[in-house]
Amino acid sequence: MRRSAGWRRWWPEAAAAAGLLIAPFVLPFLGFSPDTVNRIVVWGLFGLGFDLLFGYTGLLSFGQSAFFGTGGFIAAYLLTKNLIASVLLALCIGTIGAAIAGVLVGLIALRRTGIYFAMITVAIAEVFFFVENSPLSDYTGGENGIPGVPAPAFDLGFLKFQVGTGWSMYWFLAACFFVGLVIARRIVASPVGAILVAIRDNPQRVQALGHSTGAYKLVIFVIAAAYAGFAGGLLGVLQGYMPPDAFTFDTSGQLVIQTVIGGTGTLFGPLAGAAVWLYLRDFLQGPMGLGNAWRLGLGLIFVLLVCFLRRGIIGGIRQLFARPPAPAPEETPIALAAPTLVSVGPAARRRVPENGHSGPILQAQGLTKRYGGLLANRDITFSVEEGELRGVIGPNGAGKSTFFKMLTCEVPPTSGTIRFHGHDITGRGVAQVCQLGLTKSYQVNQLFVRLTVRQNVTIAALAERRGMFKPDLLRGLHRVPGLDVQVEQTLALVNLSARADTPVAELAYGEKRRLEIGLALASSPTLLLLDEPLAGMSPRERAETVQLLRNIRRGRTLVIVEHDMDAMFDLAERITVLHEGTLLAEGTPAEIQRNSFVQEAYLGGVAAA
Repeated sequence: MRRSAGWRRWWPEAAAAAGLLIAPFVLPFLGFSPDTVNRIVVWGLFGLGFDLLFGYTGLLSFGQSAFFGTGGFIAAYLLTKNLIASVLLALCIGTIGAAIAGVLVGLIALRRTGIYFAMITVAIAEVFFFVENSPLSDYTGGENGIPGVPAPAFDLGFLKFQVGTGWSMYWFLAACFFVGLVIARRIVASPVGAILVAIRDNPQRVQALGHSTGAYKLVIFVIAAAYAGFAGGLLGVLQGYMPPDAFTFDTSGQLVIQTVIGGTGTLFGPLAGAAVWLYLRDFLQGPMGLGNAWRLGLGLIFVLLVCFLRRGIIGGIRQLFARPPAPAPEETPIALAAPTLVSVGPAARRRVPENGHSGPILQAQGLTKRYGGLLANRDITFSVEEGELRGVIGPNGAGKSTFFKMLTCEVPPTSGTIRFHGHDITGRGVAQVCQLGLTKSYQVNQLFVRLTVRQNVTIAALAERRGMFKPDLLRGLHRVPGLDVQVEQTLALVNLSARADTPVAELAYGEKRRLEIGLALASSPTLLLLDEPLAGMSPRERAETVQLLRNIRRGRTLVIVEHDMDAMFDLAERITVLHEGTLLAEGTPAEIQRNSFVQEAYLGGVAAA
């Protein structure tokens, strides 16, 4: 079984190696020239980093030409000025230079998301192009570029080999591409790769589960810049000349188009897209005789490919051979007896600094939140004892959601303090408090809908096992100690083991609600806040979820916001009532039922039975 699993993990690399080996013997018969094939390989390597950034993390950058040109011109300058004799060493230094530029650009661009991030990368790429052509023209050659870039030579003692042009250059470029592919595949299969895919789906939830999304985005941005820099250096080596158009917007635009044509999130897509783009360019200019109008023909072909192959060439092939989804099994009712609990021992529980604190696990003093002239919460004092199940109720508009967001540090209070295990957490980030053990589930499901149930739970468990950030880019996901056990226990606890490998989009609503709770449980919290866990459920789903809450509350502290009064009076030991943003009452369920102010404000004056 292990040998079989190992082969399944490595078959894409084996297929890529076989394809690279046979390409020089097959592609010439299809009309590919050696120069075209070599350029395809360089663009494929360039696209590996971009696919990690865009296809896997969802960050669309139009500024990759800045790093492509930076790495290429650094390597070309070092080689042509005879500062370094080794081509490989110059390529590595150029790659490091591009990565450093990636750090500086990433710190600026990643402050924004979506279209604003993309526009910042466009602007920065234009800045790099201007700098290359004007202030640094003495080093870059300006509009003339840098000619005379040498080809690599290897001296192994017993064998000396000088790389030439044509197919001789191909083998050097193919080896570089294969190494880049292996590294990219390892990154995708690592814990970092799993988190990057989750960031693409729902970055806010990734952060709420305890991951530092900003750090992971910066890391992959720098890696994409390094890939671009190395590919830029290879372009200069291939041509014997480093062209100034490496910095132009056309370079970034071509990279985006090629990746979309080939298929994003596949790693092989940029290579396939480059093959289609470059072959059609040569074909339209040559045999078709379109001359400068080749862009028009290629643009029409691109539109057709996008319309009929929305996932690109490789994505379409993958979809064609994908297994049909298995039929959903009949849902098993949640057992009345408590199943095995997720480990919350010292190895799994989040660590809170020891200070000898023995009071309430959570204390809020004078919490107030203003949004301009709107007062959402006013002077709320609230505390929860360890092991308690506290209910929070109130009519619509009572300020419950804002109050919950302040407790989990999703929004900062205008005034007041929040203490967790005796430590002031006011103003801390949501990822930081999650790492301390304070976790929340959401009223509206915040799941990673393009991932499976198991992958969703894995993202949550990784934060508990690895902390907010760990750059273990080359470690296999299965090598994280205790991860698989923690995931399986969480799935069993929320009765989703039979649906572990089902995409979240195919789950029933009740299953999604249980998974929402499961994400919070997988982080092994000491205090779990549940925001309307019964919202929108059928009577059967509601009864099963109430039983689930009874099961998971053993050994845990829970705070639940819920509109289902019967469920809250049945579950909670104490209930807090909010009304118009203030604390109206607090007490046992029986005391709240008898409270005349609660009956008037919440129950409309009708006494509870």
